Amino acid sequence: MMKRILVGIKRVVDYNIRIRVRPDNTGVITEGVKQSINPFDEIALEEALRLREKGHAEEIIVVSIGPAEVQNQLRTALAMGADRAVLVECPGAEPLDAAKIFLKLVEREQPRMVLLGKQAIDDDNNQTGQMLAGLWNRPQATFASRVEISGDTARVTREVDAGLETIEVDLPAVITADLRLNEPRFVKLPEIIKAKKKPLEMLAPSALGVTLRPRLRALHYATPAVRQKGVMVKDVNELLAVLTAKGLV
Repeated sequence: MMKRILVGIKRVVDYNIRIRVRPDNTGVITEGVKQSINPFDEIALEEALRLREKGHAEEIIVVSIGPAEVQNQLRTALAMGADRAVLVECPGAEPLDAAKIFLKLVEREQPRMVLLGKQAIDDDNNQTGQMLAGLWNRPQATFASRVEISGDTARVTREVDAGLETIEVDLPAVITADLRLNEPRFVKLPEIIKAKKKPLEMLAPSALGVTLRPRLRALHYATPAVRQKGVMVKDVNELLAVLTAKGLV
């Protein structure tokens, strides 16, 4: 059986762009705004590429869920070094439906590992990887800052509130990438040209036997409140007095 890694990527507004809310507060302005691969997903893809370079994988498949325009981000992933891509074409999917779609592709492709970003920078849900592991009934290692493969075991260093912890999980497994796992490579022009010839499959959710069921509805969007100016204090006693006056201590 070919050793495959399946990597999920999401199209999001580029992290360098300042988000603007529509005047009627019904959503975020995306028209004419640069969109890119979610940064955590790009890190996950880079890790998959490095694992392949070390001989732990033979094929890397990138998967995304979204509108037809996501082909641009998938082509970027192919230019980075992925072998083929799959786009499940739909307006978008909530985490549970996304996990169900990934599960169907896992059953079809039989990957040794699924690598995802720990969360997307647009909705910050941090749910899809965990839900996929539950549906797949396989181990998970989230917030990975280091991944080492030995045989059929992955040794993963995780970033947690108390610092770092290292766990071992049997493969196949779901691993989600944290910020310090690696630094994604720069895509060169020749690779961009080659990527145009790599296979990109387009599917509808129904082709995988998945029916999308929206469970959440956003009622209102608002720009964050303007931060107040800080107050300069001379010493700790004055700081405590200010905090006490504001009812913070």
